[in-house]
Amino acid sequence: MNWRGRKVFITGGSGFIGSHLTERLVTSGAKVTALLEYTPYNDLGCLRHVPRNVVSQLELVPGDLRDPETIKKLLRGKDVVFHLGALVGIPYSYVNPREVFEVNAVGTLNLLLAARDGGASKVVTTSTSEVYGTALYTPIDEDHPLQAQSPYSASKIAADKVAEAFHKTYGVPVATLRPFNTYGPRQSDRAIIPTIIIQALKKKKITLGSLTPRRDMNYVLDTVDGFIKTAESPRAVGEVINIGTGKDSSVGEIASAILKVMGKKMPVTSTKDRKRPKGSEVMQLLCDNSKARELIGWEPKTSLEAGLKHTADWIKSHSEGYDADKYQI
Repeated sequence: MNWRGRKVFITGGSGFIGSHLTERLVTSGAKVTALLEYTPYNDLGCLRHVPRNVVSQLELVPGDLRDPETIKKLLRGKDVVFHLGALVGIPYSYVNPREVFEVNAVGTLNLLLAARDGGASKVVTTSTSEVYGTALYTPIDEDHPLQAQSPYSASKIAADKVAEAFHKTYGVPVATLRPFNTYGPRQSDRAIIPTIIIQALKKKKITLGSLTPRRDMNYVLDTVDGFIKTAESPRAVGEVINIGTGKDSSVGEIASAILKVMGKKMPVTSTKDRKRPKGSEVMQLLCDNSKARELIGWEPKTSLEAGLKHTADWIKSHSEGYDADKYQI
């Protein structure tokens, strides 16, 4: 697909993955309108780390996914839609499950209603590997049962099913990308890898929750490539597609790998204050990415070691935006 001149609408464009995707689209020549969460400070979120000459080419619109009229107006006349806007903090979903469900599930409903009426040629919605819960078998393919082990995962399962229904009922050309755990530059210390890195930079020991859960960690630029290839592939319409490396590591192993690339040695400890409720902890996420390889020609390119090195170097040069003492939800 030639992106030059394409009219693209993206939600969540100021987020971690969204900012990288937005940058990729603009540099590819797309005309991008990005929905930003409103703040009185005109906060650009992760877009503040994108080169100014790229941001200057964006149409930035503050708004709320829960407002159907705004979404309908912004989506009108757009060719391709990327829907990444969501509340993604699992601990936050324990505290405010209603808000998380309204933004993630009802917000997706609003977007798909607008896409149905606006005539977009492709919509890519964003799922999460958390919808699978603790693996019943590995590697996890797209046919694995969905298990809501947190209010967050329940909201994303609902959103995924809305997308499925709108494709089957109304013929909306929607594809659902299901990334496993994405990491990289610009990610907040709500996530495990930045948490470990900032503690390694500023503390004498690493304090985490459970060290035994296993995760499939995918570098952010590889995840972005998955979004682009999904949008470009006619075969992706109506499909759910996993994006992950096909390799998993325990939280403890990830911490050890980070300390190694940073050239540091320090103890790694576990505390109950950072642990999920017992029934909510997802013990293993390991991606079967064979469908992505076959259907859209995607494969991971960045090794865990290289990705961790890029991420640690970036956080070291932006450490003022991180707090080594606070548990972010």
